[in-house]
Amino acid sequence: MKAMLCGVMTAALAFSAGPALAQEAGAKCEVTGAKAAAGAEAAKTVAPDISLAELKQAIADKAVTLLDCNGSASYAKGHIPGAINFETAKTGLADVLPKDKAALVVAYCGGPLCGAYKAGAAAAAKLGYTNVKHFSGGIKGWKGADEKLETADVP
Repeated sequence: MKAMLCGVMTAALAFSAGPALAQEAGAKCEVTGAKAAAGAEAAKTVAPDISLAELKQAIADKAVTLLDCNGSASYAKGHIPGAINFETAKTGLADVLPKDKAALVVAYCGGPLCGAYKAGAAAAAKLGYTNVKHFSGGIKGWKGADEKLETADVP
């Protein structure tokens, strides 16, 4: 959408102000687009995505530790079964994560537009975990797939 708007603005400038100004504006749009692409790529380096099917399989295989990064109120209302409440566990995270640093750790938050998972993923990576992933569907995607939730009493 942004690229389309840049194209429209560049065309409008070419028509009204001349090609030199339009060319300058077009170059700025390319830089902005490149920055956006770089930002999206950087987000993937925090933790690559895991699909719903892959996550469900890892849960079935008991081969994943889940970090719910939505906050305690959301965690209490409903979280993916077995997930750790990152908000309450972050100071003692090393004590609740597996001893095996190559174990799969999946951080999630509200959904595709939420970035709260980054704190959990970064904390696990900082502790030396090398297989940290992000479930981008988040709790919204989990519910949308009609998967079961667990509730909890959180102080």
